[in-house]
Formats: sequence, structure tokens, C-alpha cells
Amino acid sequence: MLNRLASRWLRPLPALRLRARGLPLVPAPPSGAKAPCLPVWAVASVSAAGAGGWYEALAASAPVRGAEAVLLGTQAATGLPWWGSILLTTVAVRGAVTLPLAAYQHYILAKVENLQPEIKNIARHLNQEVAVRANQLGWSKRFARLTYLKNMRRFVSELYVRDNCHPFKATVLVWIQLPVWIFMSVALRNFSTGATNSEAGFSVQEQLATGGVLWFPDLTALDSTWILPVSVGVVNLLIVEIFALQKIGMSRFQMYITHFVRVVSVLMIPIAATVPSSIALYWLCSSLMGLSQNLLLRSPGFRQLCRIPLTKSDSKTPYKDLFAAFHTKFISRK
Repeated sequence: MLNRLASRWLRPLPALRLRARGLPLVPAPPSGAKAPCLPVWAVASVSAAGAGGWYEALAASAPVRGAEAVLLGTQAATGLPWWGSILLTTVAVRGAVTLPLAAYQHYILAKVENLQPEIKNIARHLNQEVAVRANQLGWSKRFARLTYLKNMRRFVSELYVRDNCHPFKATVLVWIQLPVWIFMSVALRNFSTGATNSEAGFSVQEQLATGGVLWFPDLTALDSTWILPVSVGVVNLLIVEIFALQKIGMSRFQMYITHFVRVVSVLMIPIAATVPSSIALYWLCSSLMGLSQNLLLRSPGFRQLCRIPLTKSDSKTPYKDLFAAFHTKFISRK
């Protein structure tokens, strides 16, 4: 999915279609504006009338316009260069939106974990009761198993309702964080290529062209050094490994998901190398905030502040344990 999304950002409309509609291959910037630094094939106009593609609809949607307004508002209010505005906006959005949701996710998961002893006790007694009833009434093994599963699901559901901790509530972070990430990325793509309907248009693109820092002074160009793309992949892998080290005795499904996310993290490197540096910078800042939140939510003091229930798996020295597990897995094994 990420590969298709990245290729869609960089996919131009065919030249024949553009000419047939009387549209220029690259919108002409106003007098004195800097021409796009990305290659011509990477600057397909999102706002072209009648384009009609799903990406064109997304790029002109209200959420993306809202993300553009947030970025422009931050830059106008602070007067920071664009690299600083992107950094500050990412920190503000992640801190105000995803951190509370991440804390809520840990709250739900902690309550679910604390229910496991009670669930195991119910399962043991229900299994014995079904076995007795099956022997008395001559149930087949299949019918007895179905009866056990049906009643077990009902009992577990009642426990989740009683404690208001259905595991699905823990997924709310994904349903909010992923769209925000997409909208911000598309908004920065609009700014970097000049493909936006806002009056700012090429003036923002021109500001981005000189709004970088260090080895990426031009935020509309690709990072030819690959430092930003590689950093994105490394930070994402680090987040995955911290999660994997925290889990002991993962199920086969959890292992598959962990391996899948590892692959996605590696694939993010070439993807980030094909987008403007403004987007790669946003991805790096977002990943760094995700890593920071992950570490913060391991702190006993912060968990207590967020009223996250204590669980059997909680540690009084989480960072020391994490370092020890990392050392055992990646260093002492060599």
C-alpha cells in the first residue's frame, strides 16, 4: 500500500491527456518565483480540472486543506523557517492528539491484561461444566466444543462490558493517527510541488525551496544524501524492536505482524527517497515523536499520572530492563 501511495504521489498525468485539455505540463510560476526543484515527471498537477482520480480528490479534500491551514498558521504565527514549522507542527499534533490516544490505548490494554486471570478461571470451570453436561446428554465432541466457545465468548464479552475495556477501543489510535499522517503528508506534497488551490500556491513552494537546513536546504527537492530516508527507516525499526522486546512469548499472529511491520519500515527508506525533503522530514519528526511516546509510556510515573492500571508485566525499572533485553538480543549473542 505504501509503495502504491508513493508512486501515486510521483505519477504524472500522461502528456497527451494534459495537452488535450489545454493544460501545461508544469504550472508556470509567477514572476520571480523559483521553478520546481523536482523533475517534471514528479510535478503532476493535483488541482487539474477534470483529473478525477482518487488522489486528486484526496489532495483537494477538506482534511488536507485543514492540514495546509495548520502548517501555514504555524509558520505565520512563529515566523520560523519551514523546517522549524514542520518540526513544531509535528510535535504539537502528536503531543495534543496521539499522545492522549496512546495513553488511552495503554489504559485499555492494561485493563484487558488484568482480566486474564479471571478469564482463565472462567474458562477452566466452563470447560469442566461442558464436559459433565456432554457426558450426561451424550453430546458429540464437536457440539461440546461449539457450546464451550459460544458461552466463553459471551462471558468474555460481559467482562469487557463490565470493565469498559473492549480491545477494539485500543485501536482508536490507529484510526486517528494514520489519517492525520496521510493528510499532513499530502498537504506538504501540495506545497512542495505547487499543486494546491490555495492562494499561497507557489509562494509557499518558493519558501520551502529555501526553508531547509543542514544538508537539505531545499525542502522541495529529494534528499540526494539519503540521510532523511535512512533515518526514517532506522527510527521505525527501533520502534518495532522496542515493542518486540517488550512482548514475551508472542503468538504466531503477533510474530507475523511484527515481521510485516519490519518489512514496511525497511520499505519506507526507498519510498522516503522519492518524495520531497519536506515530507521525509515530517515522516522523520513523526517517527521520532512516536519513539519518544513509546518510551514515555513505559515510565511508571507517567503511567500513574495517566491512571493506567498496574499489571503483572509492569516493571519498576523499564528502561534498565529494555537495555538489558536489547543487549542480550543484539550484542551478547554475537
